[in-house]
Amino acid sequence: MFEIERIIRTALAEDIGAGDLTTEATLAPGTPGEARLVAKEDFVLAGIDVARQVFHAVDVGVSFSTEVSDGQQVRKGELLAVVQGAAASLLQAERVALNLLQRMSGVATLTAAYVAAVRGTDAQIVDTRKTTPGLRILEKYAVRMGGGRNHRYALYDGVLIKENHIAAAGGIAQAVARARQRLSHIHKIEIETQTLDEVGQALEAKADVILLDNMDLDMLRDAVALVRGRALTEASGGVNLESVRGIAETGVDLISVGALTHSYRAVDISMLF
Repeated sequence: MFEIERIIRTALAEDIGAGDLTTEATLAPGTPGEARLVAKEDFVLAGIDVARQVFHAVDVGVSFSTEVSDGQQVRKGELLAVVQGAAASLLQAERVALNLLQRMSGVATLTAAYVAAVRGTDAQIVDTRKTTPGLRILEKYAVRMGGGRNHRYALYDGVLIKENHIAAAGGIAQAVARARQRLSHIHKIEIETQTLDEVGQALEAKADVILLDNMDLDMLRDAVALVRGRALTEASGGVNLESVRGIAETGVDLISVGALTHSYRAVDISMLF
């Protein structure tokens, strides 16, 4: 995919620039190498093929062998891949490959923790647009590998009328009505609400999805009861691993979690010759 290729090219240009001074100064040309990518902790894997693409972007002759796949739970000490080829190529690809693999696996691992926390309820964990600039396609893919679902990818592929849109349009009814006039019948309309009165307005306007923003558990339960299945409900705001189970048990359909892509921790992976 072109967008992933662009990310890799940009990252390699940033890291290598005009040349790898250390490798050029210490290795004879043509020196062969073999290295292993090893998990240094338990995590959910995401990005193994992206890592492969990094090595091949540096040197198409590099061999990248793996028996693990994205979405798989891996354990500390587990072998992720073996790479063989010119030692210079392996060293020049190492940091970019690990940077992307560690971060994507971090997203997948955090997502899996949220998915596990709501297991047994009907709620689904979804991401947001709070992604690392330039890495959205990778982070949203990693969310899926962790068992979550993607919300809209960007401004161009979904309608989410938020409080500033509502204020600028003159109210919920006006915002939804204008959206209905402008959009095709195949587009769903989601609208943000902060009170039960606004939930009622959203229902009257026939919104398809109602975002319940920063509501406490009692208000969430009341909102779900008010909606009664006439629209999908999405809880957002103040969601963390301690609170997500209680939110799910209110009966909401979706729980959007910005932390999946803005507060994850990169996992620990080493490449060893």
